[in-house]
Amino acid sequence: MHCPFCQHADTRVIDSRVSEDGATIRRRRECEACSERFSTLETIELKLPAIIKSDGSREIFEIRKVRAGFDRALQKRPVAEEKIEAAVRAVVHQLRICGEREVPSIRVGEFVMNELRKLDHVGYVRFASVYRSFEDVADFREEIEKLERDLPASTDQLQLLGGVIALTKKKKG
Repeated sequence: MHCPFCQHADTRVIDSRVSEDGATIRRRRECEACSERFSTLETIELKLPAIIKSDGSREIFEIRKVRAGFDRALQKRPVAEEKIEAAVRAVVHQLRICGEREVPSIRVGEFVMNELRKLDHVGYVRFASVYRSFEDVADFREEIEKLERDLPASTDQLQLLGGVIALTKKKKG
């Protein structure tokens, strides 16, 4: 590491400390030439894959967009902030371990839907309705029926969703 004061190439580490969250290491260094001291921070640099949009364009992955998707889907839903953060981290983890340099945006959407399905069924259906461009109530009904087949039917969320569909059927009929 070059000294920021005299640009000498030789510096030595005097002290190293891991941050509280374990994500960085703070190193106290001293220059061999001018004896000035300075600190450096080491962090892990993991490159996430680029996202291939549906129109073929590419952009860098932005975690804030994933978080915004979760926030919109779970707006006014009783889901703890910690659970949402864990779901966002799970999506990022899935992108890291896929080992690809580029990932289609549709795959990121599937990762998000899988996490939403675990968190909140209403939020999942909200996200799916936008993500899959639902055209009418039949599309909602089909998605809810898929949820009912995949998950235990006794959950309160599914009963609530089923009640909404039943009301919709009565109004149409």
